[in-house]
Amino acid sequence: MQRRDFLLGTAGVAAMPLGSPALAQSAASRVLKFIPQSDVAVVDPIVTTAYVTRHHASLIYDTLFGIDNEYRARPQMAEGYKQEDGGRRVTITLRPGLKFHDGEPVRARDAVASIKRWAARDAMGQAMTASLDELGADDDRSFTFRLKRPFPLLIDALAKAASPVCFIMPERIAVADPNVPIREKIGSGPCRFVANERVPGSLLVYEKNLGYVPRGDGTTEFLAGPKVVNFDRVEWRVIPDASTASGALQSGEVDW
Repeated sequence: MQRRDFLLGTAGVAAMPLGSPALAQSAASRVLKFIPQSDVAVVDPIVTTAYVTRHHASLIYDTLFGIDNEYRARPQMAEGYKQEDGGRRVTITLRPGLKFHDGEPVRARDAVASIKRWAARDAMGQAMTASLDELGADDDRSFTFRLKRPFPLLIDALAKAASPVCFIMPERIAVADPNVPIREKIGSGPCRFVANERVPGSLLVYEKNLGYVPRGDGTTEFLAGPKVVNFDRVEWRVIPDASTASGALQSGEVDW
């Protein structure tokens, strides 16, 4: 899938210029009505590689690092990182003030559990695990990879956009079996998933996360930099038939 398609899937978060009369009308009402490529049959982004699930998850969850326009990994939830002992010790520090949708702070142990669950399902994660001696939290904001041998692609693996993506979840959720879909959809991303409004095969709803604090530095590029939510509510209207979807767009029933 091309990068543009991913940006379309994460509709609602500022990532690329938008332009159409319908979008201008929705911006005024603060609601974006978007037609995704298909329904989100599986909402857990770790147990499936479906791109529509990845797009869905990108609204709810955040990542430690994001890929910029040059496909370089830049800190996202991470404040930064340092490498020691010839690359065999890598410590990542989280930005202060990060919170999950339930109000709990994002802690290093949440990141550790999320990385381990993701790594069990991802090819790059498994390659990383083969080089790993230990991964653990040092305190609430920092955690360290202790490697048997250097793994130069470590940060790139954590930042990659190909499914499955290393999304960060609360520890209590991330410790679940990586082969069994999770039930709670709680992240720290720019939007909250409104599960009680979901209509399988028809509707998914996301609301702006008022507690989300975008990075204060840099510019927004692809999946890196500040994520600014431009809408109070994003509605994914599932319309599998292309002609019906086209008619809905022309009539103003949907925006994008």
